[in-house]
Amino acid sequence: MTTSVVETHDLTRRYGERLAVDRVSLTVRRGEVYGFLGPNGAGKTTTLRMLLGLITPTGGRATVLGGEPGRPEVARRVGALVEGPGFFPYLSGRDNLRVLTRYRGLPDAAADAVLERVDLRDRGGDRFKSYSLGMKQRLGVAAALLGDPELLILDEPTNGLDPAGVADMRTLVAALAAAGQTVLLSSHLLGEVQEICHRVAVINAGRLVIEAPVTELRGAAGGLLVRAEPLDVVLAVGMRLAGDDAVTVADGLVRLRLDPGRASELTRELVLAGAGVQEIRPAERSLEEAFFELTEVSA
Repeated sequence: MTTSVVETHDLTRRYGERLAVDRVSLTVRRGEVYGFLGPNGAGKTTTLRMLLGLITPTGGRATVLGGEPGRPEVARRVGALVEGPGFFPYLSGRDNLRVLTRYRGLPDAAADAVLERVDLRDRGGDRFKSYSLGMKQRLGVAAALLGDPELLILDEPTNGLDPAGVADMRTLVAALAAAGQTVLLSSHLLGEVQEICHRVAVINAGRLVIEAPVTELRGAAGGLLVRAEPLDVVLAVGMRLAGDDAVTVADGLVRLRLDPGRASELTRELVLAGAGVQEIRPAERSLEEAFFELTEVSA
């Protein structure tokens, strides 16, 4: 069994003179939660639509679950929520899902099962038009879960959810991955992506900027965090080793733009200078910090 669920090679989509997606090559592995990030208009949704076979690439190629995107044998193994859910406004949430279950040859009970998973069972009898934005989004995710797909493609699944709903969605996505399903999601909530994604791809102006594990992106900033006293001694040693412009102080910690491999040297110099060292550890940036740095550099 292949470990790759999605592969693209120089995937390209052009609209007239505008290049929406420019030679994007990425790989989504089986069983992982893969974050697809980028500013508005970067080409994320266009890429996801090509992976679903909704639009045709103008260059390059993509494979999904070993087949061509959009083919019936592939589509029935994929669940998706892209650009917001579309349902019959006059039907209840449950009946909207039952339309889909009957179309796909699934039992009506499958609708109740997915309503339970997205915490909508008690509101399943209400008409879709009465739903809040967050409830509509939950129903869209429920529809994507029908048939227990191998791959879930979710475009902004937390859109419109309150903080409790966001936390529930995070738990659901993590549970799906733990059960062996693969999740490819885009989201503007980078803190949530940081918590649940194994790897991420960052796209900007249609081009892939980077594809890497979240831990690698967060650690790529380098540097060291120091908790020691007295502060003036720590600052003096830090400036001598890293330079005057490479030392900052925040929340009682001194941050040095210094190679983490020099931690032992820093410790020795601090002790020799009479400082009481409590903690020295590699500095990690948040995924949000990494994202803004990458997209600004590639702009």
